[in-house]
Amino acid sequence: MKNILRTERLIIRKLNLEDCTFIVKLLNSPGWLRYIGDREVKTKTDAIIYLQNGPLLSYEKYGYGLYLVGLIETGNPIGMCGILKRDSLEHPDLGFAFLPEFIGKGFAYEAAKGVVQFAREQLKIKNLLAITLPENSSSIKLLEKLGMKYEGVVKSPDGKENLNLYKLELKND
Repeated sequence: MKNILRTERLIIRKLNLEDCTFIVKLLNSPGWLRYIGDREVKTKTDAIIYLQNGPLLSYEKYGYGLYLVGLIETGNPIGMCGILKRDSLEHPDLGFAFLPEFIGKGFAYEAAKGVVQFAREQLKIKNLLAITLPENSSSIKLLEKLGMKYEGVVKSPDGKENLNLYKLELKND
């Protein structure tokens, strides 16, 4: 599988159906359930459906999506980071999630910084958004470290929650 990009410690590549075991693990991790929500992905079959209707469909439709983040050293998957296109938002948005044992080690920032650069240079995206729950202080810190600015509050697609909206203008140098 061709890498989208490499950073100092990470390989970022498109997800594929062979990643279903990892997807089950990530989507049922405490951070995912708390800050993103239960996607009812409990089995490999559920994960395949999630991949087909989520990231794989997004690659086809938009040319980007959520990507698998793995360690260069081992190739082991540790999280996801990428770009989503939601009907509820005007511009594409940055998304990321990592397994608990890889949180707090700079991997999310390293991956997100690489994906932002990829969005700017390869995809020619002009504006990148991000949404997060107001209580998700770790994500907020990461978004601010990337240079994203708080834009206000938006409703979640299901209308049940208020989310903080962040924006970054991607200037092509």
